[in-house]
Amino acid sequence: MALKERLLIGCAAGFSGDRVDAAAPVVRELIARGQSAVLIFETLAERTLALAQLARRDDPDAGFEPLLDELLRPVLADCLAHGVRIVSNFGAANPHGAARRIQQLARGLGLRAPRIAVVHGDDLSGPEHHDLLARCLGAAMPAEPPVSANAYIGAEAIANALRAGADIVVAGRVADPALALGPALAHHGWALDDWDCLAGATMAGHLLECGAQVTGGYFADPGYKEVPGLAELGYPIAEIEADGSCTLFKPEGTGGRLDLHTVKEQLLYELHDPGAYLTPDVVADIREAEVLQTADGVRLQGVRGHARPATLKVNVCHATGWFAEGEISYAGARALGRARLAGEVLRERLRDAGALRVDLIGACSIFGDDAGRALAATLDAAPAAPDDALRDIRLRVALQHPDAAVARRLVREVTALYCCGPAGGGGVRTGMRPRLGTLSCLVPREAVSTGYFMAD
Repeated sequence: MALKERLLIGCAAGFSGDRVDAAAPVVRELIARGQSAVLIFETLAERTLALAQLARRDDPDAGFEPLLDELLRPVLADCLAHGVRIVSNFGAANPHGAARRIQQLARGLGLRAPRIAVVHGDDLSGPEHHDLLARCLGAAMPAEPPVSANAYIGAEAIANALRAGADIVVAGRVADPALALGPALAHHGWALDDWDCLAGATMAGHLLECGAQVTGGYFADPGYKEVPGLAELGYPIAEIEADGSCTLFKPEGTGGRLDLHTVKEQLLYELHDPGAYLTPDVVADIREAEVLQTADGVRLQGVRGHARPATLKVNVCHATGWFAEGEISYAGARALGRARLAGEVLRERLRDAGALRVDLIGACSIFGDDAGRALAATLDAAPAAPDDALRDIRLRVALQHPDAAVARRLVREVTALYCCGPAGGGGVRTGMRPRLGTLSCLVPREAVSTGYFMAD
């Protein structure tokens, strides 16, 4: 198969807050190979949009990826000069604002004005969508207007924007694999019901979407799973062929590892059913897929596809009150006993405030529920080692409450442990913030209208 039939897609971010120096090696590799190429940034998680909506309430010009400048500034000139297109969901709650900021960034760098397409249709937060959400959520529908409500939309609008000549496509809540499927759909000209091709490119996007997770990040376990050069991880690139198969590799000279082990682990990541991975564009089936080591990288082939679902997933985030937490450390002889006593003091002082989560970090902190019920029974039996063997314990407590004044009591009580608690407590850290809850539902596909427009 001729190289011109293939598309290179490099990923330079796997979440909001990812490394901002990852794109440059990826772009250099894309340019050096001289093929049609796209750079993607995946910067949304399930609650990122709600936080972005809160930011936009405070500042109408905010609400997009806060690291946008740092992500794009190092590579924007090279991408525009060499025809490397950029596709990202860093629009978050304000894709149009992100597009304006990119135009400003380009002007500031003395670059030509890029053609920027803004994908729309995912945001269902407005009052015009209230009845739709109420029908789908039923009794779970929040009484107050949601902070955010976003449908996971697919790749079609991205593909159409690229076909129309966009240099950069800015989206909000598209499904993560759609960031790769959209460019592949535009490049290869697949029909929207070419299920096997769509499924193959979707799984390529699934491998790319978490960035360095497929090149050794979130994989390293010293003595068991070694990853060289973890401080200088190379981010992944996929070469997608006309049948949807792909080969993954990373830029020359970068750290990390990309092999059968890292690819298989990422392939199964968040995959609820290997025979039916549901996305807005296709239902992917990897039961007969092959992962092969080749001279060029790791190849994924044999992914099958089935007709896309009739519904789209929607995440609804809503205010659920206030979340307060505090920490204090105890060290030296009998540290565990002193930390336990401090936790008991807080339980007593806040007994009328509701369920208090108490963790003893360093002894027992991962087995309880948010109310601390499962943990309470565990603390008496744990740890197996004598108390004096544990010389460094961090007490952490947390409380959720609809009343800010009640939540604020926890902050004060943890601070008071300095002088009112057991001996030797120090390093108090407290915080308080609004708490968001998440509800999910399915809405009919035809109820969500998507598309794009070219930004001014």
